[in-house]
Amino acid sequence: MNERTGTFRISPDEFKSFSLFLEKNCGILLADHKQYLVQSRLGKIMQECSLDNLSCLITQLERAGGNQLKDKVIDAMTTNETLWFRDTHPYDILKNKLLPEIKEKNQRKKVRIWSAACSTGQEPYSMSMIIDEYKRANLGSFSVGEEIVATDISASVLQQARGGEYEMLALGRGLEKERLRKHFKANANGSWTINPDIKARVRFQSLNLLGQYSGLGQFDIIFCRNVMIYFSSELKTQILRKMHKQLNPGGYLLLGASESLSGLSDCYKMIHCRPGIIYQAI
Repeated sequence: MNERTGTFRISPDEFKSFSLFLEKNCGILLADHKQYLVQSRLGKIMQECSLDNLSCLITQLERAGGNQLKDKVIDAMTTNETLWFRDTHPYDILKNKLLPEIKEKNQRKKVRIWSAACSTGQEPYSMSMIIDEYKRANLGSFSVGEEIVATDISASVLQQARGGEYEMLALGRGLEKERLRKHFKANANGSWTINPDIKARVRFQSLNLLGQYSGLGQFDIIFCRNVMIYFSSELKTQILRKMHKQLNPGGYLLLGASESLSGLSDCYKMIHCRPGIIYQAI
């Protein structure tokens, strides 16, 4: 470890051992050429813990009682790329197809949506804005209420998401000025905080997608977008089967634009929305 720069070398065996740790604990697959990613994201932790090399870190992670360090490492290695209203069409589908359909068949139940791997909150808050806009245009809809359960493995991004405060740089990534004015309040420091009515609809909680989902309850819609690309095909299948169990009959799953289902025809049927593809639980 170079104490001045925080850089360290990684041997092939160390990289293999760390890759196995990461996949076992959060499902993320590291390609062989991703050594630079490990070096850039773990350098600060290595310095803070006075560790000379990756082997020392792996030894610490494998010791009993090392959960705090394990959480910090997984947090550092998790990619938190996110946008407001990412790809646009999933939110158009939510507003123009899914919400009207739920309204017609589910008047006396709370609408429940799961935002899986929600990062810093842009996805669930985008959903909440869509629900708000739909209800204003369709008065009397969803009288029992709505709940968006937003989960992530990273404690740091959940903390930021719960705060609902964003800098202009983050707000400029996909959020229209009209929605900014309508759903946010400007702060003296130049940041903006999401309005309480939009925030109240969202409940954030920690969840590892490798774990169990039964405690979350049942959902009408699950957004699990741009997450499966980090997992093996086997793990992806396991996760999507577990999600199927959490969907109400006829509920919908929305994946990322570059993601698709294979080998799960007993769980989901594909629906073309033009643009966009969604999957309905069968």
